[in-house]
Amino acid sequence: MTIRLEKVTKLFPGVARPAVDALDLTIESGQVCVLIGPSGCGKTTTMRMVNRLIEPTSGRIFVGDRDVTQADPVALRRHIGYVIQQIGLFPHMTIAQNVATVPKLLGWEPARIKARIAEMLDLVGLDPGQFLDRYPRHLSGGQRQRVGVARALAADPPVMLMDEPFGAVDPIVRGRLQEEFLAILKRLNKTVILVTHDIDEAIRMGDVVAILKDGRLVQYDTPDRLLAAPANDFVADFIGADRALRRLSLVRATEAVEPGEAADGFALPGTLSVREVLSALLAEGRDAATIRSEDGATLGQITLAGIRARSAETTLS
Repeated sequence: MTIRLEKVTKLFPGVARPAVDALDLTIESGQVCVLIGPSGCGKTTTMRMVNRLIEPTSGRIFVGDRDVTQADPVALRRHIGYVIQQIGLFPHMTIAQNVATVPKLLGWEPARIKARIAEMLDLVGLDPGQFLDRYPRHLSGGQRQRVGVARALAADPPVMLMDEPFGAVDPIVRGRLQEEFLAILKRLNKTVILVTHDIDEAIRMGDVVAILKDGRLVQYDTPDRLLAAPANDFVADFIGADRALRRLSLVRATEAVEPGEAADGFALPGTLSVREVLSALLAEGRDAATIRSEDGATLGQITLAGIRARSAETTLS
């Protein structure tokens, strides 16, 4: 479902500068749009205006063909999934009761709710048999985040809002959750607005990335285009001097193979990004790696020289 913001502005009492200033933004159906920028740039305010947790001062916001500024805000929120950094699980409720929250509010039949709870827990990688009757305090941070996503998806909303969803999870778990949840959201064809302060997360998760400054949109592009052609010095500085390396994280090893095999037999899976291949080569002190498919077939090789050439293309863009 498409989300469209038309000249959306938010003024807070006693603050001279708008938190969001005449923002125009269109997110196509099924896209993940990441909002990012310095603290105070308006990214969280923008996202919260979509489900009316914050009321816009002016402008219009459409979810599909519906102007949400004219909708009942409580009913609106029941049809928009919402995941936050603190997760917000009800501590006195079991995991099953937490996931069932919105379906119950929508008046679903008990049998349908029970089946949906099991389906959602299975979807996010939690065994229903083990987790249905547990309480949030019994779960790790990563497990609680999975339950938060399951709850947000339970009523099958077409739109998901995610506010720093992985910020409270340790770095080792974070990367895995990002990949898993991105795959889930794509498979379910959800339109997603994700707020983050982490440029690597934005590049990994976003189909499109909106960089905001002082409540205004500075650049709105695909991650690859953003890294290859920053709109101005602010964007270039915000992305960082290592944008060539970041661009390598967008390229799968299978897309960058050259003919041949590594002479010393060193091999890596094709599921890695080129940046991950580079890290492995440097860690092992090698000049090349054979890239193999999941069934072990040789796809070609990636060399340090080839990676340097790709990095140079970005630097010169």
